[in-house]
Amino acid sequence: MASFVIEGGHKLCGEIVPQGAKNEVLQIICATLLTSEEVTVSNIPDILDVNNLIQLMRDMGVTVSKKSIDTYSFKAEAVDLAYLESDEFLKKCSSLRGSVMLIGPMVARFGKAMISKPGGDKIGRRRLDTHFLGIQKLGADFEYNEERGIYEIKADKLTGTYMLLDEASVTGTANIVMAAVLAMGTTTIYNAACEPYLQQLCKMLNRMGAKISGIASNLLTIEGVESLGGTTHTVLPDMIEVGSFIGMAAMTRSELTIKNVSYENLGVIPDSFRRLGIKLEQRGDDIYIPSQEHYEIESFIDGSIMTIADAPWPGLTPDLLSVMLVVATQAKGSVLIHQKMFESRLFFVDKLIDMGAQIILCDPHRAVVIGHDRNLTLRGGNMTSPDIRAGIALLIAAMSASGISRINNIEQIDRGYQDIERRLNAIGARITRIQE
Repeated sequence: MASFVIEGGHKLCGEIVPQGAKNEVLQIICATLLTSEEVTVSNIPDILDVNNLIQLMRDMGVTVSKKSIDTYSFKAEAVDLAYLESDEFLKKCSSLRGSVMLIGPMVARFGKAMISKPGGDKIGRRRLDTHFLGIQKLGADFEYNEERGIYEIKADKLTGTYMLLDEASVTGTANIVMAAVLAMGTTTIYNAACEPYLQQLCKMLNRMGAKISGIASNLLTIEGVESLGGTTHTVLPDMIEVGSFIGMAAMTRSELTIKNVSYENLGVIPDSFRRLGIKLEQRGDDIYIPSQEHYEIESFIDGSIMTIADAPWPGLTPDLLSVMLVVATQAKGSVLIHQKMFESRLFFVDKLIDMGAQIILCDPHRAVVIGHDRNLTLRGGNMTSPDIRAGIALLIAAMSASGISRINNIEQIDRGYQDIERRLNAIGARITRIQE
């Protein structure tokens, strides 16, 4: 087990570059199974979840070569299908949430897949129905092996069809798209997710020879092809890191420049922070945040309390609500944070209350934050990271707090943020990793 010890109260200064997007790269790596030719992917973040998936690909028989510090090539020419039925493979899948996206490529190319119930963050129930129902509609048969606790998926030949997804699931849409590109005929997916990361996947598949239209909309049309070829791909910067750094700058009264953010792919994220009163400027493809002693939460036009809620793209990503909640604790004014998409992501607020924050947890989905306007500084404390996003939010709180804080279970943070303490210490933070 590892922990962070944080000395709070230090300002950040300088420039920081966001890592490659975790949520994109997990899809992209799984998609390399759709071809026997080489696919080269750049801007891959060096984080636990991604490294575990890369190692899983090696174990499956995929030839993986590291070309540079953030570039890998994948060649799925000789996949070991027998290994995919082994207990070792299924155990690894159970601890890696992104492994569920192996189903679409495996069924499409090899006609079968096996997967255990994937693990991941403790943020509440995350249904797999969208994945399974979509791939079933393409002609796959699903069976649950109760004795082994695994799903067995088989299909002699996938056939294109029309489907209306019950939810705009990003990973569900990605899985169905990856299955449909090699299906016979035309597949139409309505209520498809349209996040930039899903757009990136579709664009890469088209470069490989797929025929996907409607990219960036919630209506995708996919004409199946016989096979796909190799390509190269560059992963977008991680929008969650960009938002996290905006929050850090505000909470620590810091002047900070976030470099190479792919601003056009940030959607409502900048304006959502502006609603909390945070000043930020777009400078080319960078974001500049000036040092702010105070920031005031906006009200709605009718004077009612500001509500910030997550929603499918182009709404606000749920992965940033934890950060925005922490940022609101030092704002002037009050805000309702409404976490609609997951039921357990707000439970970390008890740790913030222990640090002196004024927060009312209304129910598992809603919290009212009454901002201190810097009149009361958060106190350092001991806490445990329950998931990746709450972990970074607690780190931000600790960086702004008076005194020393300790965050345990930082393996959760490592799953989503590359070498975070070194990068933050380089711009003024005081974070020490303790290995036990």
